[in-house]
Amino acid sequence: MVKVRKLQEKRGWAWSFVVAVVKPTLLASTKHEWIDGEKIPASGGCVVAMNHISHIDPLTLGWLLYEHGRLVRYLAKDALFEVPVFKYVVKDAKQIPVSRLSSDAAKAFEAACVAVREGECVGVYPEGTITKDPTGWPMRGKTGAARIALETGCPVIPIGQWGAQEILPAYTFRPHVIPRRTARYKVGDPVDLADLTGQPLTQEVLHEATDRIMAAITALVADLREEEPPPVRFDPRAAGVKQIGNPRKTGSKKKKGHH
Repeated sequence: MVKVRKLQEKRGWAWSFVVAVVKPTLLASTKHEWIDGEKIPASGGCVVAMNHISHIDPLTLGWLLYEHGRLVRYLAKDALFEVPVFKYVVKDAKQIPVSRLSSDAAKAFEAACVAVREGECVGVYPEGTITKDPTGWPMRGKTGAARIALETGCPVIPIGQWGAQEILPAYTFRPHVIPRRTARYKVGDPVDLADLTGQPLTQEVLHEATDRIMAAITALVADLREEEPPPVRFDPRAAGVKQIGNPRKTGSKKKKGHH
């Protein structure tokens, strides 16, 4: 039986709306398996870092965290803050806009550090987008999660997931709900960054911390998949694959809203 915790944080209208609408929808259309959810800190500032395999996984992960007593503040692509109606929801839910592949990403980092210092749970997809690995494994990570953790001294909780891509395959808009598919999550122990905390945030330090975070996430995904991961994590740049958006699409005129 899954152990759940009562939510201690105050939720605004957006979270109340999401819980009232999204939770029953997920219950009716999906199945879930949560492993070691008690490893999610009950309180205090933290970063949860997970792999990204579907547009639906922010909802399924948000549900896992909510049922373990936490409201998550995602680093979310800034295009979501321009979508009619939806923009009011993400703003009231205190999601953090990030402009990917631009210098404005520094603002998201600062906002995330403030949130962590205020005792909040910040959710980061270190890959920065849905994985481009052809077999769905976590790919090379970016340094955002590591930077927030080392700057604030907060714990990084790795979470591996598998199954959400069967509910809503990447870069599609038609969910598969009959029969119901299962989204599986496994929560790991905090990533050990003790020897790096307090050091200058050089690229070497940030990449080492990021490698540890991605290794922890990958190990959890390997447990869920019961498979061995690739010996080297996929690197879109080295493979000549565009870093954001649908890797199977070429020549798209639309730049806004890619994920």
